[in-house]
Amino acid sequence: MFNFDKLAKRLKNHERNILGHETAVRSAVLIPLVKKNGEWHVLFEVRSQLLKRQPGEICFPGGKVEKEESDAAAAVRETCEELRIQPAALEVLGSLDILVQSPFFFVYPYVGVIEDPAEIDPNEEVEEVFTVPISWLAEQEPELHYLEMKIEPDQNFPFDLIPNGENYNWRRQRKPEYFYRYGDYVIWGLTARILVHFLNLANQ
Repeated sequence: MFNFDKLAKRLKNHERNILGHETAVRSAVLIPLVKKNGEWHVLFEVRSQLLKRQPGEICFPGGKVEKEESDAAAAVRETCEELRIQPAALEVLGSLDILVQSPFFFVYPYVGVIEDPAEIDPNEEVEEVFTVPISWLAEQEPELHYLEMKIEPDQNFPFDLIPNGENYNWRRQRKPEYFYRYGDYVIWGLTARILVHFLNLANQ
């Protein structure tokens, strides 16, 4: 039975989250900062060609947040595993905004400093690592292109339950895609979107 007082108390103490977070896949990544010749760089990974998902693409260290694991702990664990460094060699500076890629996939980005880049010894998931000066990135205007996201109801969708039925005016989504070209490397996708957010924050 509905209890107004109980509801009011619950709402007062409710911590806001993203609707659907309980069932969404959560991934955490870390933007590693390293200092080279007195200048700050961002470190990127090139994914191994042997991986089933996104082989050869450029990314930040990261991966799935395991059950009962915090997103911050996952970012550190994945970074240490992929770059084969000790947690003590990594200082986490803080978090960036959550990237909601879809109602079923959230990405939690962090920023950290690797004190000694010479200790990095990438594992088998990483083809290579490279760094880009933040000063160079800050001066670049990334190429901007768009993906049109179209809704396609399945064949059993109950059109009779919604206004205009099969002629319902579904709202299309226009998704921005950023591209950075650095020598032979092309940084794009989720990595570029998180990078744009990081650079905007860094330059404020």
